[in-house]
Amino acid sequence: MSSPTPTERQPGLAATVALYTAARLALVALVTAVLVVTGVPFVLALLIALIVALPLSMVLFRGLRARLDSAVNTARERRGREREALRAKLRGDAPAAEPPAGSDEPADREADRGQQ
Repeated sequence: MSSPTPTERQPGLAATVALYTAARLALVALVTAVLVVTGVPFVLALLIALIVALPLSMVLFRGLRARLDSAVNTARERRGREREALRAKLRGDAPAAEPPAGSDEPADREADRGQQ
């Protein structure tokens, strides 16, 4: 795996979580549908699908999990830098060299616009 170049745009944390969640739910729905078509009652099929989907998703969605892990780590690092900059500012240390970059999350973008 290569690290992305600065010009490449990686999806934000919310988008990655939504994609992974949708994939997992789709897998549960698929397994449930297959079991219902074979004659298993719906509730029992759903319970079996929930149990079967966990190990299947670990195998089938390995790439999505890696992207999710990367997005979480990126968000954690960015928030850590922002926290340290704020603490330094509150302590009265040297001013930050550059203001923290805006977030990729839509809710944060709305908040950033309101501050201008």
